Amino acid sequence: MHRYGGRPQRPVPDQAGDRRAEIEVRAGHGVVGDRYAGRTAHRGAQLTVLAVEALEALADELGTDRFDPLLARRTVVLRGAEVEALRGQEFALDCGEGEVRLRGGRPAHPCAWMDVVLAPGAHNGLRGRGGVRCAALSDGVLRVGPAVLTAPVPLDPARAGAAVLRARS
Repeated sequence: MHRYGGRPQRPVPDQAGDRRAEIEVRAGHGVVGDRYAGRTAHRGAQLTVLAVEALEALADELGTDRFDPLLARRTVVLRGAEVEALRGQEFALDCGEGEVRLRGGRPAHPCAWMDVVLAPGAHNGLRGRGGVRCAALSDGVLRVGPAVLTAPVPLDPARAGAAVLRARS
């Protein structure tokens, strides 16, 4: 489920087999079938969540066509959710088969591959809005389509694609 290994290069690795209609999530393990599932080093980063508005804003800024969200290599892509506000928060996603509870952790920083697979400038352009790495707190299924996001903090849909900048020391 991850095709971008090593240094960025062309041609872009084939993505066709990576699109999923649904994924199975296991608490403390991650996504069933993911090469990083169950690894200790990825315990707090078992899934990544991204706002599609971040990709749309980036495409506008770079003057390109819209990007296929699959190319950003995030596990879950949401519309209308201020994803960056979920850092440090426990939240839930429900796609109709019960909630999958997650804990938002550190930012999912973009890698240099973004300049190759999306467009030149995408690596820097996604900084601060590349999504959030999350720990799986419960078992469940997530699928493409409508979902309900429940969070303990207010989420402003108008800020879904906005960058969160770190304070400079």
